[in-house]
Parts: sequence; structure tokens; C-alpha cells
Amino acid sequence: METYATTKGQIVIPAKLRRKYGIKDGTKIIINDTGECIELKPITEQYLKKLQGSLKGGNALGTLLEERRKDKEREDKGIS
Repeated sequence: METYATTKGQIVIPAKLRRKYGIKDGTKIIINDTGECIELKPITEQYLKKLQGSLKGGNALGTLLEERRKDKEREDKGIS
């Protein structure tokens, strides 16, 4: 599959993939720059249910703070 970016940098996610991943109007999508490619991760009910209990017994606060630190570093570098 392929799509094109608009002059504003917007892309269209094909309907087949939107249905497969439960992407609807207003779905929040995390964009991750791996250095080799761009990953799009939709935050859907299925995704959140899958995460339930994944941090149980771990250092959830530490993990959250580390993720926020990484996000801040990416923002400071101009990588959204």
C-alpha cells in the first residue's frame, strides 16, 4: 500500500488499515521516529485493553517519567 503526503504533511491511512486497527475519527495516534522509519501507533480501546496490567508490579511511575523525558528530548531536537 502507498499513500501521498499533502502540502501540509497530512497523509491518508487506507480504509482497510483503519478498519483493521480500529482507527476512527478523533483517534489519537502516536508517531515514533525509529531513525530508520516512522511508526504510527493508534491509541484505541483494543490497545489500551492490551496494556492493562502490563506494568503491574513494575515501576510504572519510573517508566512514565522516562517516556516523558524521551518525548521532551525529541521535542527539543525538533522530532515530534
